[in-house]
Amino acid sequence: MNIGITVYPTYGGSGIVGSELGKELAARGHTVHFISSALPTRLTELNERVRFHEVEMMSYPLFEHQPYTLALATKMATVAENENLDLLHVHYAIPHSISAILARESLKPHRRLPVITTLHGTDITLVGADRSYLPITRYALEQSDGVTAISNYLKQATIETFQFDRIQVIPNFVCPSEYKRRMDCDLRKTLSPADAPIMVHVSNFRPVKRPVDCVEILARVLKKTDARLVMVGDGSERTNAIHRARSLGVYDKCVFVGKQPRIVDYLCAADVLLLPSEQESFGLAALEAMACEVPVVASRVGGVPEVVDDGETGFLSAVGDVDKMADDASRLLTDEKLRREMGKRARASAVSRYNTDLIIPQYIEFYEQVLAR
Repeated sequence: MNIGITVYPTYGGSGIVGSELGKELAARGHTVHFISSALPTRLTELNERVRFHEVEMMSYPLFEHQPYTLALATKMATVAENENLDLLHVHYAIPHSISAILARESLKPHRRLPVITTLHGTDITLVGADRSYLPITRYALEQSDGVTAISNYLKQATIETFQFDRIQVIPNFVCPSEYKRRMDCDLRKTLSPADAPIMVHVSNFRPVKRPVDCVEILARVLKKTDARLVMVGDGSERTNAIHRARSLGVYDKCVFVGKQPRIVDYLCAADVLLLPSEQESFGLAALEAMACEVPVVASRVGGVPEVVDDGETGFLSAVGDVDKMADDASRLLTDEKLRREMGKRARASAVSRYNTDLIIPQYIEFYEQVLAR
């Protein structure tokens, strides 16, 4: 198949999943055309089967804000024509679905271009649920030729918000051969020269991810055992997290490394992953950590309980309960046997339920169903 994929190229779950999906599809013989404003974060190598088409923005004095939705729709239609695309698969409803639907309609009646929309979370729970965006988001869902969601939680949230239920759940995935524990981890020595236990947080540092809670957890953990906190990513809350670390006197125990192309390296160096978010539709960082045998300490929200089994592959707590999260993290950091056993169960769970060899065929089958209609 010739597949067009559009994602946000920024540091976030939807962009990561879309990029990894494209690479996996290409590995299975399909040709994937990424159509976006910039090269997606995880898309480091282009070849004959993985191509990139940049959306070019026009500068015109009349426009106070550049019309990205229209520019994207134009590019989608152009690529569909020139590359003979079989379908468009867009990740995130707003504005990508709207652009894809415009592209599809502009090519009628001489060309058919099915549109598949994958919902990732905040496009439904935050943006789509805003009353001003609700009608257009519902329209995007209803006009899509196929809709998928990354968790049962998100499917149910979409049904409740938009009264739309034509949704197939296809969860996020992880490649077991790439995400696995490595014993020779030089990065760990760099992050923790004294070999203190390492807690890692990975996110885009938006308020919903609550990265400041990670600093609060560290301060409490340090009362019981030595530890380091490695913060991977960047965003609006980074300065607040740094400020809180200085205020609590734990900044020298923190390492802020910014955006990193190879998250797996940091997960292999970790003993515990912290995910104190107030909303997660799936929890991709948790899944990737679990595949690397890293237990997860997370909030019991959204789709996280579908991924993390409380007490088996990690520990779940109420949002904002940094005291319990700190107790759970301390328990894991001070009990190597427990940490290793939980890590092995986490790996087994990730591989048995979310292996690429299980999930990617579900997307291919869904494509074929949509094309056959």
